[in-house]
Amino acid sequence: MDAAYGAYRLDDRESYTAFLIAHARALPAVEAQLAERNVAFPWRSRRDALVADLAALGRGMPEPLPFDLADDEAARWGALYVTEGSRLGGMMLARRVGEGLPRTYLESGFGAGEWRDFRHALDAAASDGAWVDRAVAAAEQVFGLYRRAA
Repeated sequence: MDAAYGAYRLDDRESYTAFLIAHARALPAVEAQLAERNVAFPWRSRRDALVADLAALGRGMPEPLPFDLADDEAARWGALYVTEGSRLGGMMLARRVGEGLPRTYLESGFGAGEWRDFRHALDAAASDGAWVDRAVAAAEQVFGLYRRAA
């Protein structure tokens, strides 16, 4: 992911816009799959924040890349791990966004204790090694989607 997204300059309007467009090609596809299936954690979509930031930059939402997540609890947790990890990373990246550029998407972070609560819920959901393997495979699938979107 660092190689795919590390070249974007968040302090440059055009590069930052391209960065958000790349995210917009991936995140809504994953969130749509999660919204259609039950995930035993109260996650929040960041799609609207991404739409708002792109609109502030004069851009609309691109078509999301095709994405199909297995209908399996472990796969849902694996995908959620990536999206929630992206939320955590976004909070750190928001400091690098150029003056006057919108940053609602990257600042859509966690409330006090939410990341810890997520990690505990993930650990509690993991039932055995096969479950973990399926979750990891789904996480890798989501990472691959983000790489393709970049």
